[in-house]
Amino acid sequence: MATLFRAAALTNYFEVAESLGLNPQPLLGKFGFSRSQLADPEQRIPAAAAISLLEESARASNCDTFGLRMAESRQLADFGAVSLLLTHQRTLRDALQAVVHYEHLLNEGLAISIEDAGKTVIVRDEVVTDPPMSSRHATELAVGALFRLCSALLGIHWQPYSVNFTHEAPDDLQVHRRIFRCKLYFGAEFNGFTCPADSLDFPNPTADASLAQFAERFVDSLPAKSEHSIELDVRKMIFLLLPTGRATIEQVAMTMGMNVRTLQRRLDEADTGFSELVSSVRRELALRHMENPRHSLGRVAELLGYSVPSSFTRWFKTQFGVSPAQWRAKHVKKVG
Repeated sequence: MATLFRAAALTNYFEVAESLGLNPQPLLGKFGFSRSQLADPEQRIPAAAAISLLEESARASNCDTFGLRMAESRQLADFGAVSLLLTHQRTLRDALQAVVHYEHLLNEGLAISIEDAGKTVIVRDEVVTDPPMSSRHATELAVGALFRLCSALLGIHWQPYSVNFTHEAPDDLQVHRRIFRCKLYFGAEFNGFTCPADSLDFPNPTADASLAQFAERFVDSLPAKSEHSIELDVRKMIFLLLPTGRATIEQVAMTMGMNVRTLQRRLDEADTGFSELVSSVRRELALRHMENPRHSLGRVAELLGYSVPSSFTRWFKTQFGVSPAQWRAKHVKKVG
């Protein structure tokens, strides 16, 4: 089952495209879209086509920040029915957890996690699709939109440490600096941002407990727009847990609120298996991290869930036919 986005993911597409001197109409037709289709924010659209539209639009307009420019004017209302619930959450942490809980009502391809690391919180915000697709612009749009949600809820109290992207920096960082106003890391280990733990627990001045309960009941009553893909849901969990070394079937099942036997049965019904999905995600992340010369091979092994580098080397050889060192020597230029 193909991954679907809400059409709201392409909110502001026309404004950005036309501001860059691009005629969007031919591109819309190329990827199977129409203006009327995208006018309904709740319309479900194929993620692959939406991502391809962003990538092609960026190339056609020669703009390295196309997706991020779309995120710049995002509002809470662009989260649809979930926006009222987010507005009245007690803290930013509660709001982010609500985003995670209602991902299926937002965009199926979003994979978001909140990880406490002492006084710092790491918020990972990845775009995961089935089949896998990488996209600089969809990723910057997703991170930018979530970042703006945090800023809208906390105002001057939103003071993040950094914004991180796994891809390389554009030639001009003016747009990134204007939107994020904090340290920027490119060629990083994850997509997302870091902030003080205190920020997530700072009281939301707009919160109203009664309205939050009303909004939650309303959102819970909404039907899912499409049948859940267990394969995609598990891929997203593996994507987030693999770098932490916790991408086990027990951990994934617990995080998804089911027991291991139920998860195995549902994967069997989808004609796939947990180890097969782990290997698929690991291959995808392996190429991402191996192409980044800033990561040592030992660090790549850790990011793929291996505590012993020799185990990573054996797995890599079976998947790609050469050792990690040989692959990198052939495909990656050294930094500097």
